[in-house]
Amino acid sequence: MRTVIQRVSTASVTIHGDMTSAIGVGFLVLLGIETMDTKEDAEWLSKKIALLRVFADDAGLMNRDIKEVDGDIMVVSQFTLHAAYKKGNRPSFIRAARPEQAVPLYEYFIARLTELLGKPVVTGVFGADMKVALVNDGPVTIIMDTQNKE
Repeated sequence: MRTVIQRVSTASVTIHGDMTSAIGVGFLVLLGIETMDTKEDAEWLSKKIALLRVFADDAGLMNRDIKEVDGDIMVVSQFTLHAAYKKGNRPSFIRAARPEQAVPLYEYFIARLTELLGKPVVTGVFGADMKVALVNDGPVTIIMDTQNKE
């Protein structure tokens, strides 16, 4: 699983001109699922995100996690995070999981984040053509990949 996590002031998803979901302060998580990914990857990643300390404390240091600031999380599926671009100029998405594998992992990841956060996680619509708007706060953007746990 590969993610781009952005600390946001606001984020929203619009589909066919209708805003389908929105959050205030929190994380916008773009999630790509690869053919090799498992529930163990979803477990590791959801825990890392829930405990990620990138919100300011009273001294202005990034020392608080999302629960401490009562933040929200929005998860948006994005298979293009697994683009292979070594050859030519047209990316290949062969490593991205097919929906029959990706949807259950996507749903499991969201369920785990919901449990860890203690409140519902907002989502886009898996496989839909979405317009994602956000105000990146900081900017703070972190990339995590379960195949490269740093």
